Amino acid sequence: MSRKVVIASGNPGKLAEFRQLLSDKGIVAVAQSELAITDVAETGRTFVENAILKARHASHYAKLPAIADDSGLEVDFLRGAPGIYSARFSGEGATDERNNRKLLALLQDIPRQQRSARYQCLLVYLRHPDDPTPIICQGTWEGEIVSEPRGEGGFGYDPLFLVPGHDLTAAQLDSGLKNRISHRGQALKLLLDQLS
Repeated sequence: MSRKVVIASGNPGKLAEFRQLLSDKGIVAVAQSELAITDVAETGRTFVENAILKARHASHYAKLPAIADDSGLEVDFLRGAPGIYSARFSGEGATDERNNRKLLALLQDIPRQQRSARYQCLLVYLRHPDDPTPIICQGTWEGEIVSEPRGEGGFGYDPLFLVPGHDLTAAQLDSGLKNRISHRGQALKLLLDQLS
């Protein structure tokens, strides 16, 4: 029997990853954008707060259980920035390309050993909008920031995020491998373990 959940996102890259991972478990993922649900303001101060805000909003309007994630890149040299502001790092009308350019500019001339970074994913599952005990799972993916973009796959900072042990950026990885080892893949695996 298939179960249906709303994914509190309209990001095509994120949705593709969720759909691929959830379909194996017989869970049908519907994007909030397909239900004409708009984004909620991310007014939280942490990944967890933002994920809960997004999940409550989507679940309320979809009348379905909801999965939301808030994820981002933390660069040690930048004291954890861009962090919760990863998607809007370059300001109003931010795009992946502009965010990547800004990050590279801030790290210009910074040696490789000081370019450590990690992707964080905080994933929240709500059974209904007033669920007092959401399931919260976290995935962390360590890496480093390269000096110029490499690869055509992925989204966000993937062309700059070097994956240890592979000598490839996240944008150069096969999507199946990326979904297994990424921050989102790790968090979703934990969530699926709890749901089953």
